[in-house]
Amino acid sequence: MKPRKPLVAGNWKMNGGTLANEHLFTGLRASIDRHLMSQVELIVCPPYPYLGQAAAWLGDTDIAWGGQNVASLESGAFTGEVSATMLEDLGCKWTIVGHSERRTLLGEEDETISRKAELALAQKLNVIYCIGETLDERERDITEEVLRQQIERAAPVIASAPAERFVIAYEPVWAIGTGRSATPEQAQAVHEFIRTTMAAMGVQHARQIRIVYGGSVKPSNALALFSMPDIDGGLIGGASLVADEFVAICRAAALG
Repeated sequence: MKPRKPLVAGNWKMNGGTLANEHLFTGLRASIDRHLMSQVELIVCPPYPYLGQAAAWLGDTDIAWGGQNVASLESGAFTGEVSATMLEDLGCKWTIVGHSERRTLLGEEDETISRKAELALAQKLNVIYCIGETLDERERDITEEVLRQQIERAAPVIASAPAERFVIAYEPVWAIGTGRSATPEQAQAVHEFIRTTMAAMGVQHARQIRIVYGGSVKPSNALALFSMPDIDGGLIGGASLVADEFVAICRAAALG
């Protein structure tokens, strides 16, 4: 048994609808019992319009729900933004920040992402902080340099956050939604690097912080990934939209 409780988070991205969500929630409620929840921390992150629906369906379970993003501002005239206060008001326990799609498609930078994490933590939200390299960066053999810079920008926030409230999600950008995945050995090497880098930067509880893998995790590869010593679960995209697949991944995390 690992010293850190595995965590599996479903990132629905821009998918879902009222009826489809009900089907998915029904499947999760039918398959995820208290025994599994005692072994794995489970989160679902639907689009903003369905957070209330998540609360209605999951409020009497141990499954948490959270935002896919949060504003880097507290409040004010910022059309379209959603604050940490609003997420907390909807019963969210978690938020994702720094997802690679927001970094690459929307130009979010490390400073902005760190500010989002800081505000979320101040509002009692827990944070899944995403980092990762592109295919070009991996092919140029600068993965560690890229990750070191991303960790360095976030290090003060990580160091001040309780270990149970801050999760690092390593997402190789080249493996997200492509069907490709890092091998368990490749992913483990990077997770170990992330952990040792945090420690070297003064994060005293680096051994207690969970580092999860995100990048085309499926039932067929989940157990091999989660069995690695520094892989503490997953941030799941497409497979989180299918109840049977998501549950299978959660069970793999419990075994890993």
